Amino acid sequence: MTIVSRKVYFVVWATLLVLLFATWGLAQLNLQPLGVVIAMAIAVTKMVLIILYFMHVRYSSRLTWIFAGAGFLWLALFILLTLNDYFTRGNAL
Repeated sequence: MTIVSRKVYFVVWATLLVLLFATWGLAQLNLQPLGVVIAMAIAVTKMVLIILYFMHVRYSSRLTWIFAGAGFLWLALFILLTLNDYFTRGNAL
C-alpha cells in the first residue's frame, strides 16, 4: 500500500477549491452554449481528482481501476439515454 503525503492531499484540495471558484465565476458570465461545455469539463476534472486521490483509486489495483471505469461508463450511458429522451420530445408540455 502506498502512503500519500499530506502535501499531495493539500495540493489536490487547493486545486478543487480553484476549480470551485472557476465554476462560480463561469456561472456569473453569460456564455450561452459554451458555458455548459466548460462547466461540464470543470465538473469532470473535479470528479476525476476526487476519485483518484480521495477515493484512493490512483494507487489501487487494476481491478479497482476496472470497476471505477465501469462506473464512468454506466454514468455516461445514463446521461446519454436521458439526453436522448429529452432532445427527442416535442413541445407537448
